[in-house]
Amino acid sequence: KTQNRGGMATSGLLMEVCVDSVESAINAERGGASRIELCSSLMEGGTTPSLGLLQVIKKYVEIPVFVMIRPRGGDFLYSDQEMEVMKTDIKLAKSSRADGLVFGALTEDGRVDTAVCMELLAAARPLPVTFHRAFDMAHSASLALESLISLGFERVLTSGCDSSALEGLPTIRRLVEQAKERILVVPGGGITERNVMRILEGSGAQEFHCSARSSRDSAMKFRNAGVGMAAPMAAPEYSMKVADVNRVRALNAIAKNMV
Repeated sequence: KTQNRGGMATSGLLMEVCVDSVESAINAERGGASRIELCSSLMEGGTTPSLGLLQVIKKYVEIPVFVMIRPRGGDFLYSDQEMEVMKTDIKLAKSSRADGLVFGALTEDGRVDTAVCMELLAAARPLPVTFHRAFDMAHSASLALESLISLGFERVLTSGCDSSALEGLPTIRRLVEQAKERILVVPGGGITERNVMRILEGSGAQEFHCSARSSRDSAMKFRNAGVGMAAPMAAPEYSMKVADVNRVRALNAIAKNMV
């Protein structure tokens, strides 16, 4: 099945890989990813990446790069000042050749903040936009989906309002059926080689989102084990999580074989 959504001709099942480094972006493309979602602070669910990171990645990869616009971790209720930051980041991302944008906002009672989204969408156009997993924190998934369709979002990323896409699979399936191709419902959250076939077959989705990361040991020879640069629960300094070419390739192969 072929269609064109968000400025991209699509055929079959597409894989979006979430990355936070140049190395991961290159590995995602080499492994066969169809699109990259670029963000920072993956431990917080993703925040806006640096402009420099976007510009350098665009030099090394050819697949589309969608940029996360999220000024901080935590909830999705934004102040006027945070809105100003987001609109400025959108402008900068567009000037740095972003291919699409990823953002979302909720009201204090858990509904899609249509006023905020309309402002951000206006700033983002003509780029395609994905509503991120703020969707999973909404009061009603079915009402939130209709709001996104009315606003004109091309995609919505969701774990089915659960802790992972596998656990939220029944909800994802209902959302895909409700969408009736008016918006692409993209499963994401804990998707691996072990469960991707079950999630794609069970949901009927046309795209999926994953990070496909593995740990890579630091090249540092001298290591100061007595000092940590981050919070206690953060990753250690001498081990990095990067998109794994082999894992991306395996996930892509499973998806392609299902077409």
